[in-house]
Amino acid sequence: MTVETGGLVEQSKNNITTTVKHVNNRVRYGNKTEKKNRSYKKMRREVVFPRVPDVLQQLIVSCTQIFRGPGFVPPASDVNKLCDIIDKMKPEDVGLSKNLQFFKPTGAVNRTPRVTCTTIYRCDQFSLCIFFLPETAVIPLHNHPEMTVFCKLLLGKMHIKSYDWVEPKDSIPPSKLRLARLKANSVYTAPCNTSVLYPTTGGNIHQFTAVTPCAVLDVLGPPYSKEDDRDCSYYKDFPYSAFSNEGETTRVSEEEREGLGWLEEIEAPENAMMDRIDWVLKL
Repeated sequence: MTVETGGLVEQSKNNITTTVKHVNNRVRYGNKTEKKNRSYKKMRREVVFPRVPDVLQQLIVSCTQIFRGPGFVPPASDVNKLCDIIDKMKPEDVGLSKNLQFFKPTGAVNRTPRVTCTTIYRCDQFSLCIFFLPETAVIPLHNHPEMTVFCKLLLGKMHIKSYDWVEPKDSIPPSKLRLARLKANSVYTAPCNTSVLYPTTGGNIHQFTAVTPCAVLDVLGPPYSKEDDRDCSYYKDFPYSAFSNEGETTRVSEEEREGLGWLEEIEAPENAMMDRIDWVLKL
């Protein structure tokens, strides 16, 4: 697979690994390529691309200073600082071309198209990821445990649906249904402002559906980690009225019901599986 990224090309069959070098808070791309010549002897060549755009430099350095680990919610001043940086970001700032070959189908598709993602930077405190969604592709309803997430639609038009849990916990035993409040259910078009998801508010549980081909930047603090029991859970949602008469423990008005739904935790659905590109910015 080849991904055109605004001058940077990653091509897995040529064993290209993209990294960056970090000196005095400056980051630059580096590319180490190994190829075989006709006599099958390995040749090594290093190519250094121009330095990362200033806005991406600023984002990485600011995230390093702000994020503090699981469950940590940055203060409002730091949230505003990161939003100001991310709001200014354009596709070109993360190496994306506006004419991604990636989104052009090469043949008939008989199923929902797969999402592709890449991690462009990762450390223990945060990660920067880009998700590529062909038209009609879906990232199913999922959560972000103990995480604050800054989400920026870089390209395309996308429908976003998100929920937060209703507290105190209201559920329907013995099922896994739990009451949640709808936070967003709208179509967004790039360029648009950054959305912020907090550990327990802001639409921590959300779903993406691509109306047109899309690219989304996520800044996750901290990143997902199975080793630290911070993995993703998936959900199916139901209207509040579907189960409102079974085991209901909270009385709500007709107006409030419009913004409520029941979420059921499920196994990872088929469309949760993603293709991945190895493009990691390393210090």
